[in-house]
Amino acid sequence: MTPTRAPLLLLGFVFAVGHVDAADPHRPLVVAHRGLLLHAPENTLANFRACLELRIGFEFDVQQTKDGHLVCIHDSTLDRTTDGTGKVAEKTLAELRTLDAGRWFAPSFTGERVPTIDEVLELVAEYERHDVLLAADLKSENVEEDVVRMAKRHGVLDRILFIGRTIVEPDVRKRIKAASSDARTAAVANDADEFRAALTTGNADWVYLRYLPSQAEMKAVHRAGKRAFIAGPTVAGSLPANWQQAAEVGIDGILTDHPLGLATGLRKKK
Repeated sequence: MTPTRAPLLLLGFVFAVGHVDAADPHRPLVVAHRGLLLHAPENTLANFRACLELRIGFEFDVQQTKDGHLVCIHDSTLDRTTDGTGKVAEKTLAELRTLDAGRWFAPSFTGERVPTIDEVLELVAEYERHDVLLAADLKSENVEEDVVRMAKRHGVLDRILFIGRTIVEPDVRKRIKAASSDARTAAVANDADEFRAALTTGNADWVYLRYLPSQAEMKAVHRAGKRAFIAGPTVAGSLPANWQQAAEVGIDGILTDHPLGLATGLRKKK
């Protein structure tokens, strides 16, 4: 497969923003929600390639087609992000391949397609020297084994954190771990009252936080040999003060709609 080339506009961000050194233990890994969704059509290869060029990780969504293929699209329907209509689960892969997934965002992205999960992971494998964190949001049921198998085949399983249904459904975590003990899963803490339960949850390597944690909580995470990931309203928007607070207490990964601003802020703080 010939990978989709990122438009020159997006590649220009490499020079404008620089990159976050993911190996720096003092800074969290930046994860772009559905990719650079403010700058390119979400969940497309053009978008994800731009993220990888910037050494920024990304979150991607996993859904299953009528004929059992795994594709990368956020909504259960096609209407918002393609020129098609109807439910993803009621379409075959061949039918999805006829749809345009870029023109809705801007004419320059005309021709972008809904990618398969295999294509997304193949793209990530091209950037083997880039230390990035990917977040796999499993939206369809009983797809865990297939995603783990694909990730292992492409040699990228160690870069993926499984979220979505994983963070709230013990059976999903169990199936992921059964597919590979090396797969990384998370359990959610919506607030401080849920922190202890999330930290001690079985089959969870990460704590998925929806609030700004304390330094004591982060130390507890790391003492337990785990890592912490923050998402949700406290970090999704352009919120530099919250990003800084999360970084200062030792958070390991931040999911945001504004990854370029976050990356720039982290670099300046260094």
